[in-house]
Amino acid sequence: MNFTVILEPDPSGGYVVSCPELPGCYSQGETVGEALENIKEAILLTLEDLADSREPLPEPRQVLVSTVSVSLR
Repeated sequence: MNFTVILEPDPSGGYVVSCPELPGCYSQGETVGEALENIKEAILLTLEDLADSREPLPEPRQVLVSTVSVSLR
C-alpha cells in the first residue's frame, strides 16, 4: 500500500511527518530518511490497530499539494 506523507522541518531541528490519509498518524526524525522510516512504522501500527478493532482500512488516495501566491493589501 502506498500512502502520501508530508514532511515539514521542525523549528527545533529535524522533521515532523504526517500521513493525511490516517488522521492522527504523525512521527518525526532527525533526518528526512529517519522521519520516513519512522512514519512507515507509525502507519503500520495504525493499520494493525484498525485491523484489530475490525475497522475498515483506508483506501490510499491521491493527495495533491500545491502552492498559491497571495498579496497583502
